[in-house]
Amino acid sequence: FGVISHICLSISSNLDAFGFYGLLFAMFSIVCLGTSVWGHHMFTVGLDVKTAVFFSSVTMIIGVPTGIKVFTWLYMLLNSNVNATDPVLWSVISFIVLFTFGGVTGIVLSA
Repeated sequence: FGVISHICLSISSNLDAFGFYGLLFAMFSIVCLGTSVWGHHMFTVGLDVKTAVFFSSVTMIIGVPTGIKVFTWLYMLLNSNVNATDPVLWSVISFIVLFTFGGVTGIVLSA
């Protein structure tokens, strides 16, 4: 997350990131949720109902701060004066698209 945030910041030529505290709180909540409930990456097949519901809800909850980060990255990129042929721009956009696709897939599979 930090690398993409720094790349978006350098591409947009801003002095600071849009929504610095939003990014900070999103990172903090992702770290707290991710370290305390690392199992949001687990498949729930074969688990008892209570455990499966726990991991499914954690997967859905961790999507909120992740969405905040994705929309902040997109806002920084859309407000930049960068050339559309810049390969760094396309690598960041492709990361955001694949990251979003993976997140949506995870939310759908957790339901």
